[in-house]
Amino acid sequence: MSTDFRYPGNYWALVLGASSGFGGATAIELARRGMSIFGVHLDRAASMPNVERIIKTIEEAGSRAVFFNINASDAAKRSETLDAIQAQFSKDPSATVRVLLHSLAFGTLKPYIGKSADQMLTQAQVEMTLDVMANSLVYWTQGVVVRNLMKPGGKIFALTSSGGHNVLPNYGAVSAAKAALESHVRQLAFELGSYHITANSIMAGVTHTPALQKIPGAVKMLAIAKAKNPRDRNTTPEDVARAIALLSHDAADWISGSVIGVDAGEDIVSYIGQKSATELE
Repeated sequence: MSTDFRYPGNYWALVLGASSGFGGATAIELARRGMSIFGVHLDRAASMPNVERIIKTIEEAGSRAVFFNINASDAAKRSETLDAIQAQFSKDPSATVRVLLHSLAFGTLKPYIGKSADQMLTQAQVEMTLDVMANSLVYWTQGVVVRNLMKPGGKIFALTSSGGHNVLPNYGAVSAAKAALESHVRQLAFELGSYHITANSIMAGVTHTPALQKIPGAVKMLAIAKAKNPRDRNTTPEDVARAIALLSHDAADWISGSVIGVDAGEDIVSYIGQKSATELE
């Protein structure tokens, strides 16, 4: 398959978490390949310049950009957004959400166990983390399907990580969310098979994103990941965006229910050679 393909102008991508990281890079990559973008993001004034940059880049690629600055886990806002998309599609019956990308990264980074209650995750924090980073995929997919916004050939992607099966300090709730997200994807792949819609988890390597920067020890995580990676560099958001663009093609219609690594083999490597701890700082 040629890598210079373009998608029809009536294809749209609905990107949850479109203002930075994997979501922003994928929105731009799909726009360069002809898709228009519905972007869902939650940003205050300080980070809006980057949102405006992404929208400008999409439009300079010749694609349309319609962005919604909302809390993606708010049921009422989700319904309003999907209703707005449905209203727009009513003017063009050929339009379809070709890609639904879940790239939401908002959770609490605290340990399960501490010496006092204020040092530990609360029930509300655990539930919020799982709701935003996992369960919201189900609700957005339900809303898209019941409104007939996605036609046969549609693709659903969710960003997971090696944290779904590995342990990191303070990462328990996020790790649980990633594991739940992968489970949701498998179930959606099963239930949407008769609709000819696929669903896959995308497991990126450790990548320098705004979400990663919030994790304690992020700099060392990047260094260790680079040392493990057979390509001797870290994964970039653009690496992941290009993979999603390829997997959105008709040629990938038989790939569903999988966790697809986009990390050059980083996750399968456990030995990092003779590099000292100082070199990995």
